[in-house]
Amino acid sequence: MCRLYGLQATHPTRSACELLDAQNALIQQSREDARGLSYPHGWGMGQVTDGTSSCFRQVQPATESDAYRNEALSTEGTTVLAHVRRATVGDPSHANTHPFRHGPALLIHNGHVPAFNAVRPHLLDQLSDERRRFVRGTTDSEHVLALLLQLRDEAPDAPLHKVTREALQHLQSWVAKEAPHAEPHATDADTQSLSHDELEDILALNLLWTDGTTLAGSRLNRTLWMLERSHVRACPLCGENHAAPPADADYRATVLASERITDEPWTEIPNGTIFATINAATLHLESLTST
Repeated sequence: MCRLYGLQATHPTRSACELLDAQNALIQQSREDARGLSYPHGWGMGQVTDGTSSCFRQVQPATESDAYRNEALSTEGTTVLAHVRRATVGDPSHANTHPFRHGPALLIHNGHVPAFNAVRPHLLDQLSDERRRFVRGTTDSEHVLALLLQLRDEAPDAPLHKVTREALQHLQSWVAKEAPHAEPHATDADTQSLSHDELEDILALNLLWTDGTTLAGSRLNRTLWMLERSHVRACPLCGENHAAPPADADYRATVLASERITDEPWTEIPNGTIFATINAATLHLESLTST
């Protein structure tokens, strides 16, 4: 299990208050989430500005890292991703710390793939030699990014939400084959109340990823919330505007997070949903099972 944060905006936007100082900022979730769990196995932040991505990752807990605050204060982009990790698949190491970056693409993930050691050969069979070489760590998450990018290579004009759907459907079929006892589909169970052992048998793919332009992802069997902002506002925490678009420009931003971060009107994304930003950072949602 992990905790994640993502933002896409029409103009470069700072996320420091949501990562550091808000009522339920990501640093607070790292210390203790709604279930009382901590996330001590590393953290990372990534950003995209003018189509160029960058990221910074550290294995130590965010709550013990001076670099976390420094990065949060300097992170600004039209797309921002941040992640705190509680390791499931893949030991705590720099190579296994989110975000994962392949070229301009970035990905963060909350959840896990049951029976991943058995599923992994199916996934690797789908990858070109070039995409295989991009995988440096042992997490299911980085392998999922490689699969997404392989599918994008094969259909470069496909919308990212459709690429995401195809990747998830592959993973669902492989899990069903290799782990018949596991649940590969969206479940009505309250995953917030399940034990660690119970969660191990549920495919969980809360993904946020970008190709350097669009922000896309999915909610499958973990909590995910969204917040839409239609204008620049003075932050109630610091009193400053977090973006500075031209005076005649329309500003819009969409924020996604594992838990509600502020006291604004967040909306829970339905389980079994895929999504991608479209016109002016507006989030388009579809059911995973739609055709």
